[in-house]
Amino acid sequence: MKLSAPTVGPIIGYTAPDQTRIWFRGQFEGTGESSYRRCFGVLRYRKRGLRKWSAPLFNKMSPNFDMSCVVALTGLFPETDYEYQAGWVTLDAELDRLAGMHAALIEWPEECGSFRTAAADASRSRSYVAGSCRYLLRTFFGDIFDDRGDKIFKSIYEQSRERRIDGVLMVGDQIYADDLNFLSPDSSLPEFLKRYRTVFSQPHIRRLMACTPSYMILDDHEIEDNWPAKATEKDKVQLYPQAIHAYQIYQCSHSPLFQADANGRLDGILQKFWYSFSDGCVDTFVLDTRTERIPSGERKRMLKDEQMNALLNWLGDGSGRVKLVVSSVPLAPDFSVEGDDKWGAFAEQRDRILACLASLNGVKVVFLSGDVHCSYVADIRLKGRSKPLAYQVVSSSFFWPYPHMEEDELLDDRPLISKSGKQYTVTLRSEVQSLDNFARLDLSTAGMRVSFHARKGDLLDTPVDIVF
Repeated sequence: MKLSAPTVGPIIGYTAPDQTRIWFRGQFEGTGESSYRRCFGVLRYRKRGLRKWSAPLFNKMSPNFDMSCVVALTGLFPETDYEYQAGWVTLDAELDRLAGMHAALIEWPEECGSFRTAAADASRSRSYVAGSCRYLLRTFFGDIFDDRGDKIFKSIYEQSRERRIDGVLMVGDQIYADDLNFLSPDSSLPEFLKRYRTVFSQPHIRRLMACTPSYMILDDHEIEDNWPAKATEKDKVQLYPQAIHAYQIYQCSHSPLFQADANGRLDGILQKFWYSFSDGCVDTFVLDTRTERIPSGERKRMLKDEQMNALLNWLGDGSGRVKLVVSSVPLAPDFSVEGDDKWGAFAEQRDRILACLASLNGVKVVFLSGDVHCSYVADIRLKGRSKPLAYQVVSSSFFWPYPHMEEDELLDDRPLISKSGKQYTVTLRSEVQSLDNFARLDLSTAGMRVSFHARKGDLLDTPVDIVF
């Protein structure tokens, strides 16, 4: 039985000390108007350096999930290097009959991927690459996409070979479904799926995600610009379900949101898009700042109560780790453009977060954001306090072919908009980078180094060193 190489992927997703998740896609093969050939994903793995592979793991690939699957590998060892092979095949068989197939009957694709499991030791330093906003310019009404949006991932991959990267944090706008939206925005499920296939099949990002854990969250352009500020009732019942189904397939499915059973298959029904995970000295909470927001009126909010309460409890849980909060839109400062789309327009909820931070002693908190097409590091302080409440790191964009946001559009010389009566101020700790870039965050229990890198990998300005 000869396996074909994945048509999209593999993508290494959520990776813990004892497990990882690997997503990949096969191919639809119709046999009639309402039928198709059964398609199965197959994967094997082993510790690097060993000759013996695991038994092959099979998972069904369904048209409901664009012929993709996620294989969860469990029972792994912390901070250990593994390698794997993945492919797919069409067979007229049932899944349970394939489980016992002898490995010698399978001809595997030549490509071999690799990954390293997370650290269980809370004192271990971690390094992440982060960014957002990857615009793939296409021709009018065409299917030809510009490859410049992929080149930055070549630089990230090369850096990962020289200096360990424990994960890539993709902070929103992984696709621009509404590019050229005055002509032909994506609105149907096939259009959204085709967009994701194109975005994640480009060679450099594909090579990077096949060997480095990737953690994703949506922002507005996975649906439409500034969602849901301009959404009609029709958009909410037609556009949104199509966009969010595609998002779940390509970005959510390999996250920590689902539980894995003993057979390496994910189980459960998705109830939310926010999630958290830990690796070494870092606890990470990935916020959903889009799908729960109500932009105006008496019920105005960025987050539902459940998500807000989970965040506040997580901040104060006493883990002792660095608290990395991923928020697709920046917490601070406020902005002179599109200010109603950022946290400044939701001042009451931001006040709750800042008040929580003010009540905590010795908690190391970093907010990581994208969205605004520039990059910087800033302190957030309560007036009268010498020590920052938190730090804000913004990294955007991976690729943006239009003018970037400039420093004078940041209101960093003014206190944050607040309804609590308390005065919170923001101080820039870096230059504002108004060009395509990615951020590298090197985190330890003692502090953080943030460095910004241009599309070709060159260091932009001096790294920012912060002592917690």
